[in-house]
Amino acid sequence: MSTSALDLAGTLAELRSKNPVRNALLEDLKEKGVTAEQLRRLAAIEYLCHQGELVAYGTLLARFPHAPAGGFLLEISRLVYDAHPKLRTAAHALGLSDQDLGHWPLGTDAVAFNGFISYLALHGTQADMALAMYTDMVVYFGACGELIQGLRAGAADVPDEFLTYYEGGASEELSQQALQTVQDGLDRGDDPYAAVRNARSLEEHIGLFWRAAADTSDSVTSQ
Repeated sequence: MSTSALDLAGTLAELRSKNPVRNALLEDLKEKGVTAEQLRRLAAIEYLCHQGELVAYGTLLARFPHAPAGGFLLEISRLVYDAHPKLRTAAHALGLSDQDLGHWPLGTDAVAFNGFISYLALHGTQADMALAMYTDMVVYFGACGELIQGLRAGAADVPDEFLTYYEGGASEELSQQALQTVQDGLDRGDDPYAAVRNARSLEEHIGLFWRAAADTSDSVTSQ
């Protein structure tokens, strides 16, 4: 019996349940609360990720221009492109300057996500790419929802621009497009086991994204 995209999504959900990837920022939120510095780091790291994502998606579109992959990549590129100015507004509300954005924070964890999506853009199959992007939407937006719920329940003074930016959930339509793109890749002969490995690796790199946001060992010099 052939493996379907839904089967692969289920396998990843089972891995997530049995062996969840740590989210250091949510751990801090639950144990002691998060600081304004950590929120600034989160916004700045996400800004770096946007830059990497747009380049990666453009590369993938050149490799997989056919339907449904091409349409999915256009839609997810548009999602990031439209979010970029809103993120800048949220970052400014937190006190970050344009000089900070794109140049801080430093460190391997802060750019780990970009490194992996760049690898996928160059070497991943269609199924690898789409299952990783599906996983990104499930994991990232789920964590953002928990973060905003915790911030709203706490006493911290968080700008409305930041709360508004991070409270939006994943698009069900875009998630379905991702799975359709995975299925098309599988139908074309892509390796389902490699797709799961790469999607799980992306989830681990998202864990590094959150760890970089939580780590305040290097502060913003302009603050």
